[in-house]
Amino acid sequence: MRALIGPQDFSGTLRIPASKSHTIRRLLIAALAGGVSEIEYPLDSLDARSCVSVCRALGADIREHRAADSRCANPADSGGAKLVRWTVRGTGGPAAFPGRPHQAALDVGNSGTTLFLALAAAALFSFPVCFTGDGQIRRRSAAPLLSALAGLGVEVDSASGCAPVTVRGPWRGGRVSLECPTSQYLSALLLAAPLAPAGVLTEIEVPLLNERPYVEMTLACLRAQGIPLEAAEDLSFFRIPGGAAYKPLNGPVPGDFSSAAFPAAAAAITGGSLVIQGLNPEDPQGDKAFFDMLIRMGCEVKWERAADWSLTVSRRGPLRGGTFDLNATPDLLPVMAVMGAYAEGKTLLVNAAHARIKETDRIAVMAEELGKLGVPVEERPGGLVIHGTLKGTAADRPVRKLSGRGDHRVVMALAVAALGGAGPLEISGAESAAVTYPGFLRLLNADIVA
Repeated sequence: MRALIGPQDFSGTLRIPASKSHTIRRLLIAALAGGVSEIEYPLDSLDARSCVSVCRALGADIREHRAADSRCANPADSGGAKLVRWTVRGTGGPAAFPGRPHQAALDVGNSGTTLFLALAAAALFSFPVCFTGDGQIRRRSAAPLLSALAGLGVEVDSASGCAPVTVRGPWRGGRVSLECPTSQYLSALLLAAPLAPAGVLTEIEVPLLNERPYVEMTLACLRAQGIPLEAAEDLSFFRIPGGAAYKPLNGPVPGDFSSAAFPAAAAAITGGSLVIQGLNPEDPQGDKAFFDMLIRMGCEVKWERAADWSLTVSRRGPLRGGTFDLNATPDLLPVMAVMGAYAEGKTLLVNAAHARIKETDRIAVMAEELGKLGVPVEERPGGLVIHGTLKGTAADRPVRKLSGRGDHRVVMALAVAALGGAGPLEISGAESAAVTYPGFLRLLNADIVA
C-alpha cells in the first residue's frame, strides 16, 4: 500500500492510542494469571492482535468488547466498533496449562515484543512451543535471549538465532549473563522467572543494558503484582525466586508516548498547535523524553490537568538543531531525524547503535530516505548527523517516492516529513503504520493508493 501526503498545517485536538509496551505486558501477565482480568482501552493494532493470538494459543480465553467510545483513538477497522475492553481468563500459570498449542507454530506477525516476551514465558512449559513471524521477525536476532534461556536449563532449537525458534522447559534456574542491546531480552526473563517452580532461583548479570526505561516499566508491572525480587540499583544484576503466581489485573492502559511523538512532530514542523489527550507525565515510558527534546529544539510544551491530563505542543520561532542522546529512546530516531531535517543548523543523534536492530536498520534507512529529499545526512555507527535544509511548503513540487521499508516508525516519520517542505511524498509500505498506530495516516489526510 502507498500513501500520498502533501504539505499542510497540522493542528487540533486528539487522543493518543494506548501504549503498545503496556498493552502487551498486561496481556501476557493476564494470560498467565489465575482468574479473570479486565484490560480497558488497550491498543487495537496489528502487534496487539498478534499478542492476543499467541496468548490464546497458550491457553488464555480472551474476549473482545467493542462499542462506540470517545476514549478509543483511531481504532483499527472493525466495522466502526471500537475496542473498549479485553476480558482475559488466564491459565493460572505453566503448571495449570491445559495442553499443547494447537498450532504447529505461533505466529507473532511483526511483533518483536510479543516474540521475545512470549518466548521466555513458553520456556516454562514442559512441552515444545515453536514461534515464527513475518520476514522482518525472521531476521531479528534472539540469540542473546536464547543463550540465556539455555543457561537456565531450557531446551532451545533455532538454526540462526532468529525465528523460527522452539523452546521447551523445564526452567531449572541458575546464573546467566545477558547483554541487552534491546531491553526486551531482559524484560522477557524478568516476566517469566517468577513463574518458575518454587525453589528455583534465577540470577541475571546484565553487562550491557540499552533502553533502560522499558525495563523500569517491566519492574513496575512486577511490583504491582507483589513479585519478590532483588535488583541492583543500576539494573546490572537481578535475583528472582520462583514459585510466584500472577494475579488478575484491571484498569485502563496508559496512552503511548512513542506514538504521540509523531503527531507532536507534525505540529512542530508545520508550526501548528496540537492538544494531546491520553498521556500521563508520571508514566515510566522512556519516550516521553521526546517532549523535552521538542523544548530544546524551540517548541513550547505545556502540561495541564483538569479531569485528565492534556499536553499542548506549539512553535513560534524556528526549530533549532542540537545533540540528542537516544540510548534510552532509540525508537525516536526516525522522527528525530525528520525533526533535524527541518531544524536550523546541525542535529546529532548519538548513542543509538541498537536502532540498527529494530524492524529495519533505522540509521541506514533514515539516512537513505532523507538523502532522497536532498537532506545532507552523515551516517555514523551509533547515529546520524543531519544538516537541516527542509523549509516552508512546496505545493507545486512534483511527487517524490520514498520507501517505508515495512517499518511502522519509518513510515510515520516520513509521513510527518511530507507535511512541510519535503512534500508531496508517496510512501510505499504504508500499511505497516497500523502495527502501532492504526488511523495515523488518516490524521494526515493521506490518499491511499492500493
